[in-house]
Amino acid sequence: MAAEFLNKGWNVLGTVRGGGSRTRLHDLADDNEGRVEIEILDICEPDQVAALRDRLSGRIFDMLFVNAGVTNNPAETIADVTTDEFIRIMVTNALSPMRVIESLERYVPATGLIGVMSSGQGSIANNETGQREVYRGSKAALNMFMRSFAARHAGTSRAMAIMAPGWVRTDMGGPDARLSIEESIPSLVNVLLSKRERPGLEYLDYLGRTVPW
Repeated sequence: MAAEFLNKGWNVLGTVRGGGSRTRLHDLADDNEGRVEIEILDICEPDQVAALRDRLSGRIFDMLFVNAGVTNNPAETIADVTTDEFIRIMVTNALSPMRVIESLERYVPATGLIGVMSSGQGSIANNETGQREVYRGSKAALNMFMRSFAARHAGTSRAMAIMAPGWVRTDMGGPDARLSIEESIPSLVNVLLSKRERPGLEYLDYLGRTVPW
């Protein structure tokens, strides 16, 4: 997503969890001097979220997009999952992204957009097969929290988006996923750019289609 926004002329501030390892975001920063900023942030650590909020004081961002997610054994049911594993998934996928949004939304103007990466598997209406129960539940919770956030900000003209990128061949999506990154992300970015013209919250897939709640 960062690369696609850069291709469209945007500047990007992105976060990495730290630990000293080099990421593709660092490569983008090297290739796009002065247009990519990198901040260290583990979104599951509230103190780090607060520190980032303070470091960004006074900044204005046309778009705030939070992309975070982990999964567990897809065959593991809600009856099987341990409490610690359930907490890990829910904190990373639902609670922490909303903490980032709540902390940083003040830096997004009325003409901006706030978005979060969810999943089609967060759709309750579309869940006819079960499977990936804990992951599905965490993304459905994220969707609900975004609905609550939007309700509390009903008077704003800001656009808000919950995005479903499709099943993408990433480290988490696995090698059998239907879509490549190149098939999903450019379209997803275009959907976000178009969504800026429509205030309020929508749950959309990477082609701009409405996903049932």
